[in-house]
Amino acid sequence: MVLLVRRLGAIVWLAFAFAAIGPASAQSVIEKLISPGALSSAHARLEARCEACHTNFKKTAQAQLCKACHKDVASDISARRGFHGKFPAASADCNTCHVEHAGRGKDIVGFNKASFNHAFTDYPLRGKHAGTACASCHAANRKFRDAPRQCAACHKKDDAHRGSLGADCASCHTESGWTEAKFDHGTTRFPLTGAHAGVKCQSCHADGNFAATPVECVSCHRKDDAHNGALGPQCANCHTAADWKSTRFDHSRTGFPLTGRHADVACKTCHVSPAGAVRLATTCIGCHRKDDVHKGANGPECASCHTAVSWKATTFDHSRTSFPLKGRHAQAACAACHTSPPGQKKLAADCVSCHAKDDRHEGQLGARCAQCHTEDGWKTSVRFDHEFAPFPLIGKHAAVPCASCHATARFKDASTSCASCHTKDDKHQGAFGSDCSTCHNPSDWKNWIFNHDTQTSFALTGAHVRITCSACHGAGRKKLSSICGDCHAADDAHQGAFGPACGRCHSTDSFRNLRNRF
Repeated sequence: MVLLVRRLGAIVWLAFAFAAIGPASAQSVIEKLISPGALSSAHARLEARCEACHTNFKKTAQAQLCKACHKDVASDISARRGFHGKFPAASADCNTCHVEHAGRGKDIVGFNKASFNHAFTDYPLRGKHAGTACASCHAANRKFRDAPRQCAACHKKDDAHRGSLGADCASCHTESGWTEAKFDHGTTRFPLTGAHAGVKCQSCHADGNFAATPVECVSCHRKDDAHNGALGPQCANCHTAADWKSTRFDHSRTGFPLTGRHADVACKTCHVSPAGAVRLATTCIGCHRKDDVHKGANGPECASCHTAVSWKATTFDHSRTSFPLKGRHAQAACAACHTSPPGQKKLAADCVSCHAKDDRHEGQLGARCAQCHTEDGWKTSVRFDHEFAPFPLIGKHAAVPCASCHATARFKDASTSCASCHTKDDKHQGAFGSDCSTCHNPSDWKNWIFNHDTQTSFALTGAHVRITCSACHGAGRKKLSSICGDCHAADDAHQGAFGPACGRCHSTDSFRNLRNRF
């Protein structure tokens, strides 16, 4: 026990001694003294560099240094994949499983094939895979993690389809056995329904060709086509998978459902060519050009006014246009707006295009009449919110009649300056400029405020506070000199001998109070 204490004391003494010499050499010697043993052969090159795996006085940092070298393992742990990402203890310190300083021959991996649980990998072994030898998938001298996971990588020689169905063998085969296959034809472009469900696979998939099998009806039923191709290859338009001879045709599935009088028309009335030889037009004008009394002026969309019930029964809903008729517009005659032949000219929908002559503002307020006027009447229910104008009405301005400021309907001619309306009220006769709002506010012309200290360069102090405005600003004078002598020349007992800057000796409290005494 005494010997152990002495050795520890010597180590501590050496630590202080080498600390005095220098940190680099002290660290190297101390590390050699306290090393618990030689590293494994895999880490032997790091034996002289303890800092590669250890951080002084910070044991918890060791795992991060391990991950810094073993980046693939660190990536697996971060992404929770592979053995290190899925095994519960793998996220703890690395030395929990991998113990170092046990000598060159120590196996620090500790991998045991017999006890290894493949469920902690990205490829759990199920079915026949559970009995497969490790070497069948894990090639010699290669990392276990590099083993392929795609079925085709191991079973390419077993692929009877020769790659025509791709590499995803698991879409049909299972791990229970290669020959046990399942396939849901409903997942393809051609689900088997009706009589197709009883057809043998090789009837359509000759020579084991699955990927390139056509799905068009005519590819198998060309010999059954009594129309000799006249109706095209889409047999399913009329025939069903239940029975080739059971046919159906629903005209509503075409681009022209038969409604009204059209439902009573014989097929050959429209289909004058051999069946399927010519694609018929679905526009009204295609059949009814001779019935068009407008001679094409209203365009080819007859259905915008006429219905399938009767050609002579017409209807037109202006609300279906971009300009629904409301208010007084609903009473206007069609010809009032549609001056050109019907359909010949597309009318503008903006107000000013029809009401330019009614614009008393002479274009000053723009073309958007609806901002103030409504369809109920040009002079009725006029609305205008002065809050959105450059001059919002507040205080007494809100009660002023419009005509007081707006002499004409050219509203923008009205000035927004105070002086333009209040010249007669200006007792200063323009001496203080045209911006009355500097002192006055819209609440009341007589309700004004002026702060001589903040609004001028001459703050009023002492006796100046009690003096009347007119004492200095006589006859509406606005800009005055701030030099004492300009106002107090008559009070200067020195008769100018000490200059005009009286404030050097006198204070504003009283002319007789002196700052300095000589």
